[in-house]
Amino acid sequence: MRLLDHINSPKDLRALNPRQLPLLAKELRDFIIDIVAVKEGHLGASLGVVELTIALHYIFDTPKDKLIWDVGHQAYGHKILTGRKEIFDTNRQLGGISGFPKRTESAYDDFGTGHSSTSISAILGMALAAKLRGQANRNHIAVIGDASIASGMAFEGLNHAGVTDANVLIILNDNAIGIDPSVGALKKYLTNVKLGTAKDGNLFECLNFKYNGPVDGHDLTALLHELELLKDVAGPKLLHVITTKGKGLTKAEENQVAYHAPGKFDRITGNLISKPDVKLPPKYQDVFGHTLVELAISNEKIVGITPAMPTGSSLKYLMESVPDRAFDVGIAEQHAVTMAAGMAAEGLVPFCAIYSTFLQRAYDQVIHDVALQNLPVIFCLDRAGLVGQDGPSHHGVFDITYLRCIPNLIIFAPMNEMELRNIMHTAQLGLPHPIVIRYPRGRGTTVAWKAPFEKISIGIGQELKIGTKVAVLSIGHIGNMVVQLIEELDRPDAIGHYNMRFIKPLDTQLLRTIFQTYEYIITLEDGCKAGGFGSAILEYANQVQAKCKIEIFGIEDQFIPHGTIEELQVLANIDLKTLKKHLNNLFP
Repeated sequence: MRLLDHINSPKDLRALNPRQLPLLAKELRDFIIDIVAVKEGHLGASLGVVELTIALHYIFDTPKDKLIWDVGHQAYGHKILTGRKEIFDTNRQLGGISGFPKRTESAYDDFGTGHSSTSISAILGMALAAKLRGQANRNHIAVIGDASIASGMAFEGLNHAGVTDANVLIILNDNAIGIDPSVGALKKYLTNVKLGTAKDGNLFECLNFKYNGPVDGHDLTALLHELELLKDVAGPKLLHVITTKGKGLTKAEENQVAYHAPGKFDRITGNLISKPDVKLPPKYQDVFGHTLVELAISNEKIVGITPAMPTGSSLKYLMESVPDRAFDVGIAEQHAVTMAAGMAAEGLVPFCAIYSTFLQRAYDQVIHDVALQNLPVIFCLDRAGLVGQDGPSHHGVFDITYLRCIPNLIIFAPMNEMELRNIMHTAQLGLPHPIVIRYPRGRGTTVAWKAPFEKISIGIGQELKIGTKVAVLSIGHIGNMVVQLIEELDRPDAIGHYNMRFIKPLDTQLLRTIFQTYEYIITLEDGCKAGGFGSAILEYANQVQAKCKIEIFGIEDQFIPHGTIEELQVLANIDLKTLKKHLNNLFP
């Protein structure tokens, strides 16, 4: 019988002899590998903190003591040890447990962490609350990676915590990689600390933290010793822990980027399970990446910027081809946006590639530093719309609404790969305003996508099919569902289809024609209904006193859970079957 079989809570863990913990670590690591190999998920980060996870729950009295995992990619071991072992195979599945810490899921998940660099501020808030309540004996621990701690928000938390007497322990999990390798001056500093060559004092001690380390994060004896010492030390403390991402699976250690979230793999060899050799349309991110290289070769003013996502956004292709004009700024979305604004002010053509959900972190910079000054930054919003198993912290469903209200912004959503290429080409030729190009996670529609560039007229939509009674107005990739849908309808002749392309500015001339021609109008988007694309259509219809009936299909006023994109479209009532039934019901 495995030790892990008897562990249903940290209380069970603490009943073990310390000499048993290395065996438990092996069993826990094997358990994670066995499940993720089949069910998929974030692998490398959790493998790297197995010993640290065990040590933290062994030394501290969780959940009384508060423990926050920054981002949460590394929290699989934590979930397994805190009562979710039997349901861990539902991780990231529809109706199953979340891939990130979630307050409503467990008393041991003290704070929801889907975005990075929030843990220090959150744990400081909890520590100050405990002090105000007289709970002086409660510990507060935040585990944060070396990539996440370089973010501005993390430094804001460190700056404040250092002038308090709050009982806070920051665990710096230093493995020199986030999703991609860590970048920046702080990475170099931490390397010098590890090598013992850091000069001019210790940065964290200068911020008034008691600094311990570096310590081997895979040495349970050393971890237990350090945590036991720090447990009763008052005030702000920082323990510097050195770990290896992917520890225990050779392939994951050797290729840490690919094995961050590797998909399915062989649990014994670690080899990725190859998919059938079928020619598929490209991923939108790769169309962006390769097109940017193509444009940059002919336009020396083009630069590319991404906050810590060169692989995810495919800016890596520009980094490989024109490295001096490609910038990974680390987990620093605010900095990325304002740096792009500075470059645009100097006459460069910045393509700023950010996931939709992460641009939320730089909202003021988009307004104040870009739009207010009308600087022609080109924002490329990857992962727009529903993204799948990463769930509500990562769905890019708010960008249309939060961007549409900003003056000077152009907002475009391509229906296919060619439109993405062509709008990028159009934008680099020079626009009078900044532009946002939003596109989804996943593949497009066309295998032979690399067609010659064509300029797109700003604010002009497309009539794809003329109908007699109902007009479907779609925006972006989800419009391809409408093409398929019309072919399956009882009365396809009655349905018109319009690819509006631009959320802002709207093609008002085309809309007037549609309003005068059709009895019903349906708008379809993979974003939230409140203030979104359909709302923009409805506002304009009201402005011109259109008489047709307008129905909006989009995300209701709720957070959508995790699951496959297809499953989530059904939950949101924007799937093909729902739309087909609705349209057929219009023709009794």
